[in-house]
Amino acid sequence: MAEIIDELELRKRLYVFEDRFQAGELLVGKLGEYRDNEDAYVLAIPAGGIQVAVKVAEGLGIPLDVVVTRKLHIPWNREAGFGAISWDGLIFLNEPFVTSLRLTKEEIKRCVVEESGAINRRLKVFRGDKPFPDLRGKTVIVVDDGLASGFSMMTTLRALRRRDVREAVVAVPTASMSAINLVRPHADRIVCLNIRSGPIFAVADAYKVWYDLSDGEVIDILEKHGFYTKPQL
Repeated sequence: MAEIIDELELRKRLYVFEDRFQAGELLVGKLGEYRDNEDAYVLAIPAGGIQVAVKVAEGLGIPLDVVVTRKLHIPWNREAGFGAISWDGLIFLNEPFVTSLRLTKEEIKRCVVEESGAINRRLKVFRGDKPFPDLRGKTVIVVDDGLASGFSMMTTLRALRRRDVREAVVAVPTASMSAINLVRPHADRIVCLNIRSGPIFAVADAYKVWYDLSDGEVIDILEKHGFYTKPQL
């Protein structure tokens, strides 16, 4: 069960970060023990997680890479999800929610196929032909801009456990308490500055400036901070 590290002064508050970059800089202050660790990686979940992760990786002086996990969206409501799928094909379904939605096997299959295609496209854009790092025995710090349901992060952690990582650390600026509880059994440590509870939660409500990043913006950020090499044509 993961140790939880948060910021008492930021609990239950809204609009506590200027933007994702500032949130990443603040996270570094809680992750100092990993500074210059040769056996550690920062793994960013795009798109929003990239802005946070580049500051974490720079501040700690450790390598940055990208993992892609996608929400399995409800066919009639793309903003909501009933599970998640990782870059290496691991699928997690919120079974009680699937039952309540009365989703058919065919509807689930169509969504899995669609999101698998989106994952492959993003991997090609962000990583090109670069091999995925060998994470056996390594510490991984998985970064996103926030956890609403927690399903995508949990799926990411389960996929990383299959790669025999030594320690799995979740580092996010904001999260719902329900997401923390979902993720906690799958991580060794959770660093979250702004934990909120209640029936309604939006990641965006932690930020004064928040917007959806395009793939082009993600690449520009990675290039600017020296974490991206253009794929060979």
